[in-house]
Amino acid sequence: METPGSQSSLHRANLERVVRAVRLAGSLTQAEIARTTGLSAATVSNIVRELKDGGTVEVTPTSAGGRRARSVSLSGDAGMVIGVDFGHTHLRVALGNLAHKVLAEQSEPLDVDASAAQGFDRAERLVGRLIERAGVDRAKVAGVGLGVPGPIDVESGTLGSTSILPGWAGTKPAEELKDRLGVPVHVDNDANLGALGELVWGSGKGVRDLAYIKVASGVGAGLVISGRIYRGPGGTAGEIGHITLDESGPVCRCGNRGCLETFAAARYVLPLLHSSHGDDLTMEGVVALAREGDPGCRRVIADVGRHIGSGVANLCNLLNPSRVVLGGALAEAGELVLGPIRESVGRYAIPSAARQLSVLPGALGSRAEVLGALALALSEMGDSTLLDGSVPTAAPAFT
Repeated sequence: METPGSQSSLHRANLERVVRAVRLAGSLTQAEIARTTGLSAATVSNIVRELKDGGTVEVTPTSAGGRRARSVSLSGDAGMVIGVDFGHTHLRVALGNLAHKVLAEQSEPLDVDASAAQGFDRAERLVGRLIERAGVDRAKVAGVGLGVPGPIDVESGTLGSTSILPGWAGTKPAEELKDRLGVPVHVDNDANLGALGELVWGSGKGVRDLAYIKVASGVGAGLVISGRIYRGPGGTAGEIGHITLDESGPVCRCGNRGCLETFAAARYVLPLLHSSHGDDLTMEGVVALAREGDPGCRRVIADVGRHIGSGVANLCNLLNPSRVVLGGALAEAGELVLGPIRESVGRYAIPSAARQLSVLPGALGSRAEVLGALALALSEMGDSTLLDGSVPTAAPAFT
């Protein structure tokens, strides 16, 4: 038995600190591990050697600053995680290992009128097919990250009101999927997962404070503060779509007038072009036409960008992030939308906050949320299970 404060318990704690640092980053040099954990270089070297001998980590030659170094990552067969993303019209699933390598990925259309039970049944089948296709051992699946397009109550795990999947409100998505897959499931909203995905794999890499803005049928933000997602006590942090821009503006679904969402979300923007471009236009179509030079679509995109920039300016004044990443279909418009966002930030944000901010398009496109779900599963794993070689304790019940 280990006594608190004993040499053995201290060594165990150091082992877990190193494993956690590597697990969250994907790979680190030994010098980076020392800086991240606060351990000495000699201690890190000894721990890495022990973990390598035990098969927990892999060490490969690399270079850092022009010097030879050793890159440390978790062993490719130490365990697997799954990401599941439910969107407005899609279901996307990804399989990755603990070294942050995506092994397989697949998506299929999803009927927005499908019940929650139908959606979870389809997710179960798609996960099973993906694992079988990748040829991995099902017993090595350590956990699942799940993304849903709506607010999740932090305490109860209940999905709040959502206009995107209206029949799902009041369900407990993590419990539903856990019952089907037989492994721990961690759930979050799509904007938070988009932020996680871009933080780990995309345009937010290397940044500790950022906001991921997703513009689709609604407008939401995933907030990263000091390297961690900030959800708020009730799980509703980041509802940037309900910042008031005009008290006499259109009535929003939340009951207020003139919310940012009423000036930027697809459901409000697309009708502006119906008379000139037809009723079947999508946001992807607007972006494509704008890139081709269509004046009406360019004007709408620019207006949306300026409105989003007003909301981003408020974020700058309150939280002072160093980076804003724009996700969703709108990000494909590039400078047609990013320029107006920066223009509004420069006009409405505190000058010092505006100078420190960079506004970039997401690097992951439509994959941001499912990769964020993988990152969520990775972040919620316990390091002791990796050291004990018990990931997981039983094979999941995939069918």
